[in-house]
Amino acid sequence: MTTVIFDLDGTLADTSGDLIDAANQCFREMGHGDLLVYGQDAKIALRGGRMMLRAGLTRIGHPADEIEAVCDSHYAMLLEAYSGCLSRHTVMYPGAMDAVEALRRDGVKVGICTNKPEELAHLLLVDLGVRDAFGSLVGADTLPVRKPDPEPLREAVRRAGGDPARSLLVGDSDTDRNTARAAGVPSVLVTFGPAGEDMAALEPEALLEDFADLPRLTAALLP
Repeated sequence: MTTVIFDLDGTLADTSGDLIDAANQCFREMGHGDLLVYGQDAKIALRGGRMMLRAGLTRIGHPADEIEAVCDSHYAMLLEAYSGCLSRHTVMYPGAMDAVEALRRDGVKVGICTNKPEELAHLLLVDLGVRDAFGSLVGADTLPVRKPDPEPLREAVRRAGGDPARSLLVGDSDTDRNTARAAGVPSVLVTFGPAGEDMAALEPEALLEDFADLPRLTAALLP
């Protein structure tokens, strides 16, 4: 049984606006004001909460040897802020759900493996009206390990009803590329996100410029 597993942030959906909102709310609580900028910092936002905190603190010259401790102490605050603004600005990328439905019609199982906490990912997908389209959802805290460890990917495949050996991962980062490599399966990296120009250098099995091409790529990579 062929299975396609998707990353979420930057792959299926552009979540950068709401992530930046949450980070800036956290920075304001610290007394710094807004440190990240819509659009300009989308690439940072799609790398996750800790990356946003690091980037903002570095930008104001916070002592480098204290940044990780500040990130650790404020990460829960950021998640709380994000839970209140999950889908104000977030949109699915064009053609994403059409591709998911086309794969399902072809008998392909589909699921999600993300480094977003599982409950937040679930709530976001419900808000967007697409949760029921995916047979599995594995988040950063579903298992004791997270991507790039291969086990969350394998678990997402199993929960979707597939065979990990007959799967591929669609993503948008080196984390996704390294996860697929560790699992011994193909990766398809999207080029339409903020980091799209960086994807070719990661040498995935395929690049995806348009979701309409995904069923064809899947059939080619997992014949």
